[in-house]
Amino acid sequence: MEYRGPAIVCASRAQGETAVIARLLTAERGLLSAYIAGGRGRQLRPVLLPGNLVEAEIRSRSESQLPFGRLELRESRGPWLSEPLPAAGIAWVTALTAAALPERQPFPALFQALSALLTAICVAPSARGWIIPMLSYEVLVLRELGYGVAATRPVEGDWTGIFAAFDRIGRELSRYPLAERRADVMATRAILRERWARIAGA
Repeated sequence: MEYRGPAIVCASRAQGETAVIARLLTAERGLLSAYIAGGRGRQLRPVLLPGNLVEAEIRSRSESQLPFGRLELRESRGPWLSEPLPAAGIAWVTALTAAALPERQPFPALFQALSALLTAICVAPSARGWIIPMLSYEVLVLRELGYGVAATRPVEGDWTGIFAAFDRIGRELSRYPLAERRADVMATRAILRERWARIAGA
């Protein structure tokens, strides 16, 4: 297996003393896991932040072997990870993507949607500018995986409708694609909801 192109960092976990195993979303190959040598070092640690857009080179000698990867930073989300709401939004959408999608199955629509959503989180003047796109991304994840969800698009500023849709979609996520990993992944979503509630007064 060989891939070279853009990828979004969705998750990483320590492997050995200095390496990490990263989970990266690509448009052509879907979600890929790769061994990144030195990923916990000073140079690569900022590259492996969730939400970062990277140029990835991923290779393996066989389909059964964990690929080795090399990454170059193209766009960093680091500056927004110190802000509570953007940080919670980035943490949730990347955790959802890493946990819900099967590996090596392309979802080009999800790659484009996640790229746009991450940009919206970082450039919108406030969280009000990306709440509804976040809900749309969650619905798209469900539909791309074959789960229908009856969710009416709420009106911007209608916090009652927004939270009703948020909770309804959350039940579908925990019931289907996140059923086996509900506790840890959905906890990230609960943090996001709590922070949204503060600005909405809900």
